[in-house]
Parts: sequence; C-alpha cells; structure tokens
Amino acid sequence: MSAAREVLASNPAAPVGQITRRAGVSRATFYRHFGSRDALLRSVSHERPPASRTRILVAARDMLLRTSLADLSMDELARAADVSRGTLYRVFPGKAALLNGLIVEYSPFDSVRAIVSAHHSEPPEIVLPLIAREVAGRAGEQIGLLRAIFLEVTSGSEPALSGVSPLFAAALGELADYLAGQMAAGRVRPMDPVLALQAFIGPILFHLMTRATIAHIGAMPLPLEQAIAELVRVSTAGLASE
Repeated sequence: MSAAREVLASNPAAPVGQITRRAGVSRATFYRHFGSRDALLRSVSHERPPASRTRILVAARDMLLRTSLADLSMDELARAADVSRGTLYRVFPGKAALLNGLIVEYSPFDSVRAIVSAHHSEPPEIVLPLIAREVAGRAGEQIGLLRAIFLEVTSGSEPALSGVSPLFAAALGELADYLAGQMAAGRVRPMDPVLALQAFIGPILFHLMTRATIAHIGAMPLPLEQAIAELVRVSTAGLASE
C-alpha cells in the first residue's frame, strides 16, 4: 500500500509491475493479496488517512533531524503535516507540548517504567539487561530523533525542559527508587541512586549515539546486541556491592 501511494502520486497510470518493483514483492504476491490493479486502487482510495496527531508527530520527528526545536517553524510543521495552524495548536499548544508528544510516542521511558514495575524486587542481573535491551531496541529505531532530543534537553531551553520533564522525571524517579531498594538489599554499592543510574545508562546511550560514526571508520566489530550485553556486564559488575 505504501509503495502504491508513492508510485501513484507521481504516475497515476503506473502499471502493476512498477508498483511491485517499488514494494519489492512479486506480481504473484500482489495478485494473491489484491486480485487486480482496480482492487488496489479501491483500497488506496478508501484507506483512512493517519490522524492529525500522528501526522504532526511524524513531520516534527523528520524536521528535528534537520533543525533545532528553537528554530522549528510551527507554520512549516503545519504544512508538512497537512493540517491547519489551528489544528496544530489545538493538538500541541506549543513546542514544549510537541516535544513531550514526541517523547511519549518514540522514547523508551514508558516501556522502561513497565519493566521496573514488573521486576521491582528482582536483582540488577535480571532487571538491568532487560532495560538495556529495551533502550537499545527503541533507540536503534529512532536514534536520530533521540540524538536531537538529547541535544535539545541539554541545551537547557525552557520549551525543551518543560517538554521532557514529566515523563523523564517519572522514569528517572522509578529507576532511582529501584536502585535505592537494591542498595538497601545489599545488592548495589551505596551511592547516590541518580549517579548509579547514570553509570549504567550513560555508556549505553553514548554507544548508541556514536555507533554509526565508529562503524563508518571500521572500528565496530561487535553486533549491537553483543555490545550492549558487554556494557551491561561491565556496569552491573561496577555497581555490585563489594
């Protein structure tokens, strides 16, 4: 369907062969699903367009890879998302709300909180690898956006801080609380729980944000899953109570 929309947008008379080549499927697969070109056209024309919120977030995600939150034009965003300016501000009243929406949609914070909630009494050897794999999986899909969000948050701008604070604070609080409980149980060395969290997650995020660059110069022999497992092993050993 996506390939058909792309091809038909530039060539409404495009034959089935051109569509299947764009989609990377055989003609047999096409006819097994749709039966005919007319059936495909009916499916495309009857397909419901994505909701305004989804279109805005997708457009904002793409724009933040090219510009900063401060320089992002809300008028340009409305045009890119094919919504009116009024609709944009009704869904996201400002840039802080927009950034918060992007974080809710694309960040791993909610899933990390779910892991901590489900495994709150289990030791770091079980919980930290689960968190690391979730962060690596979600960040791997959206690393460009997460890099942009990281730069926005560390810039200290008011829209960025306001946009990131609710969900980030909740996830940070629950993770710090988990680590504090593990310290009380004698499983993690006594230290500031936030520093313990940074000691664990910092190397993972740095690896994810620099992996593509390092791989480009030919110095990344380990697959992502193996690299994350090794970083977790080292950080877990470093946090362990002596």
